[in-house]
Amino acid sequence: MSQQDRSRPLGSAAALNEAYDTALLDLDGVVYAGGRAIGHAVESLGSARDGGMHLAYVTNNALRTPAAVAAHLTELGVPAEPSDVITSAQAVARLVADQLPAGSRVLAIGGEGLRVALEERGLVPVDSADDDPVAVAQGYGGPDFPWSRFAEASYAINSGLPWFASNTDLTIPSARGIAPGNGAAVAVVRIATGAEPQVAGKPLPPMHRETVLRTGAERPLVVGDRLDTDIEGAFNGQVDSLLVLTGVTDAAQLVAAVPEHRPTYVDRDLRGLLTGQPEVTVEDDGTARCGGWTASVRGQELALEGEGDTLDAIDGLRALCGAAWTDGGAEACALDAGKAVARLGL
Repeated sequence: MSQQDRSRPLGSAAALNEAYDTALLDLDGVVYAGGRAIGHAVESLGSARDGGMHLAYVTNNALRTPAAVAAHLTELGVPAEPSDVITSAQAVARLVADQLPAGSRVLAIGGEGLRVALEERGLVPVDSADDDPVAVAQGYGGPDFPWSRFAEASYAINSGLPWFASNTDLTIPSARGIAPGNGAAVAVVRIATGAEPQVAGKPLPPMHRETVLRTGAERPLVVGDRLDTDIEGAFNGQVDSLLVLTGVTDAAQLVAAVPEHRPTYVDRDLRGLLTGQPEVTVEDDGTARCGGWTASVRGQELALEGEGDTLDAIDGLRALCGAAWTDGGAEACALDAGKAVARLGL
């Protein structure tokens, strides 16, 4: 897909696992939610891997080590090695190491994944602002992370130390629903300090650089559930993307997406890796068609009509995106899509 062409989801005659050599897969909301695999994920990833596609797991969650993530994936039925996992903790550790000499003491505000990543880069994680750190690195600490750790970060940052954050995702999917993410924790420290961190995670360039260095992908496909991290990260890295609707993004948000949040492909779940993608055609008047569905502009609304006995709701969503993104152009579509989206039942 041309990075300038964001007027509709594109089609692919070949199955995506054949058209791309490496899938750069987000984890939370794509492969699993909490401790459980998302429906169809295990079988789909197994088939993609058996067909020759390299699977790399790229996550903004800095809590666990790559070894722990790989072990969890393997337990779920998705065999993985630690080298298959790239975390925002690794990306932020490289960002810190690029600016500080080896052996520098870094106040680590996060979980084991952050500490291990810092050590991998020759840095020394410490626990207190009184331990003579020269920088602060913050990553997701989990739902039970002590409030006192944010105070330590604030003391150190207010003394003038540089501040690095693994990512700024405000939310994170869990088995029970959507929970506060590292971005919420970063906001706590921001309020106490007035400072702004250097951020490494998706959608920013340090995470893309880390991923390319570790995977060696030549024809990568980013697969994610978040518009503002996964899809925007692919846009920034000028690579194609597949959005799956198993995480935080719903159909209405996708229809209203700005250009940098518009994926190349859209599908319900990871079964989309194993199939081609139907073409979305857009006429001169902005009417879009896909799989028997027609989406068009009627006054201040988007309208959706379908014909045929084998209509697939996801094709209707693709058609809606074609009409909305064409109408919105370089901005978000301002038309009311509520009735059209509701008809799809997604």
